[in-house]
Amino acid sequence: MYKVRNFLTTDAEVVAQLIAKTMRITNIKDYSTEFIEKDLQSLRANNLIERAKQFHCYVIENSDNYQIIGVGSIGPFWGSQTESSLFNIFVDPDYQGHGLGRKIIETLETDEYFLRASRIEIPASKTALHFYQKMGYDFKNGIDEVDDEELYRLEKFNSNKNTKEAIDLFGCYNGTENDLF
Repeated sequence: MYKVRNFLTTDAEVVAQLIAKTMRITNIKDYSTEFIEKDLQSLRANNLIERAKQFHCYVIENSDNYQIIGVGSIGPFWGSQTESSLFNIFVDPDYQGHGLGRKIIETLETDEYFLRASRIEIPASKTALHFYQKMGYDFKNGIDEVDDEELYRLEKFNSNKNTKEAIDLFGCYNGTENDLF
């Protein structure tokens, strides 16, 4: 059994370790060790705490042992009220292939930042490109090459025609835990 809950500042060190483990094991097939280690410099615990002040961050926790095994965030796209972006989506390599990445995306896509947005962007790693495409994200402006950061820019247009009404009806995400399985 797994559950999604809001990220807490006390999770920061464990989440930073999870991200480092995932990048070093999963992303190494697409990126050099030097690239990964440089990227990890901006994904330390203190960076995650600062980002959590601007974004809605979630973790997936194993209900049996309370181990954090996944993470993902959503926030405004450069301060926009009508566009949002997904950030820092990682699943522990030991738990990949069990639908947890999908659950993170599904959770982020019920967040108020997603619901209010007409367009959602994600800077996708080479490693995760096909996963995000399966989740309905396409190349931004049809550009199917990595940018200067070695990332693909993907986007999805919100198909919820009643986005504002959904927020009015359901309100903001209230931070309650959500059983997944």
